[in-house]
Amino acid sequence: MKKKEYNKRMHDDFYQMYLEEMGNIPPCTRDEQERLLKEAAEGRKEAKKRLVEGNLRTALEYAREYDGRGVLITDLVQEANMALMMAVEEFSAMENGRLAFDSFTGRKIREALTAAVEEQQSACQTGEELAARVNVLQKVSQALAGELGREATVEELADKMKMSVEEIKGIMKMAMDAMSMNAETMDLEALAEVEGIEITEDEAAEDYDYEE
Repeated sequence: MKKKEYNKRMHDDFYQMYLEEMGNIPPCTRDEQERLLKEAAEGRKEAKKRLVEGNLRTALEYAREYDGRGVLITDLVQEANMALMMAVEEFSAMENGRLAFDSFTGRKIREALTAAVEEQQSACQTGEELAARVNVLQKVSQALAGELGREATVEELADKMKMSVEEIKGIMKMAMDAMSMNAETMDLEALAEVEGIEITEDEAAEDYDYEE
């Protein structure tokens, strides 16, 4: 089984376990919530905890609305729950006579989920751009090796690609950073095939050894 498929199955299993646990947590009734809000405003931790627990199903419904947008449902649930906890804390500490608790928490949860989706989309775009740069670098390196009869230096690669040496090294560093973060969306295997560049484990030497 591929690692990506394994991770997805594991997330699915956790999600099912979470749903089962949710079945044991009763949601807040309207009267209970009003009472808890008053107690939470007085700083009672147990009231805040129950407010969070009693609204987990609402957070789950918001998370489900964002499912299918590139973020795993388990991550969406986690983002929604964190936003709910922060919303309870914030609402309890403010003059909330003009605000409805449900509207306030709903807005906070949606903001968190939207940010999570946008961050993931940005990461995917960055990964695609990086993979494209690595692929171009690979092709240029292979072409130069054919022309020169030897492996090209970093300086020669930079000159051919109309880039600075620092920019070429920057592509390498971004690729290494991405691999260290285990970015599954990036096709970085091409990096290891770029002629003239040997990636080492020694980050103290700028993460790379360049064969001149």
